[in-house]
Amino acid sequence: MNKKTNDELQALVREATAGDKKALETLVAGVQDLVFNLSLRMLGTFADAEDATQDILLKMITHLSSFRGDSSFTTWVFSIAANHLKNYKKHMFARYPLSFAYYGDDIEHADINSVPDLAQNVEKDILAEELKMSCTNVMLQCLDAESRCIFILGTMFQIDSRIAGDILGMTPEAYRRRLSRIRKKMADFLGQYCGEYGNGRCKCKDRVNYAIQNHRINPQQLDYVTAAEIPVQTMVDVKNAMEEIDDLSQDFSFCKPYQSPERTRRLIREFLDSTQLSVIRKS
Repeated sequence: MNKKTNDELQALVREATAGDKKALETLVAGVQDLVFNLSLRMLGTFADAEDATQDILLKMITHLSSFRGDSSFTTWVFSIAANHLKNYKKHMFARYPLSFAYYGDDIEHADINSVPDLAQNVEKDILAEELKMSCTNVMLQCLDAESRCIFILGTMFQIDSRIAGDILGMTPEAYRRRLSRIRKKMADFLGQYCGEYGNGRCKCKDRVNYAIQNHRINPQQLDYVTAAEIPVQTMVDVKNAMEEIDDLSQDFSFCKPYQSPERTRRLIREFLDSTQLSVIRKS
């Protein structure tokens, strides 16, 4: 994503709402990866994140004329996305909610040694990496939706507490307090159970076949290891300021940013090329 000043973005918004398709494409291209990564962490699976990303980008496009420049364009988009995702009910984990108690019990008591080899000739190291990225991402589903959003904004995007407070409708002080508590809860769970990021007994390589048996990963559809990563600095560039939230040193390195999948990009391009766009601009 090319860095642009807020004045440049506001100019693009004016051009897009006036009917300039190129300006609209530039705005969409500039935020679609941010929206996808927020959706992925909030919803837990690539498929659900793709669907939600399309919904959010279409909502952004159809409400573009309501942007007044009172905040940065990215903050405005994050507000749309966060509100949409906190109330999203169509994803898998809305139907099958998780908890830290359930996750911990599964780690402690699952019979992982009696499962046959289900790797389907895929290297075990590759499957273990897929499971690690999937597991730590899905673990976020153990948080309630607002706590999850606070953690993602503060840990992955490192958004300033004033801006995050505006996005979530809380004071900066309340946001910082909640972020500190949530980060500690996540770090404590990882430290107790996870052998990849903490001192726990759970090792991804040992649980690959169990994960395949329980449909947690699919050797023929490896979303994480095949996804194109984007530089972490790209995410850092979207925030307007940085501040130290607390002194917790836990490294949440599973928060890798990814490019939005080509299917999502293609569907958005098709929408931008459709005749619906001119109708929506007039609404």
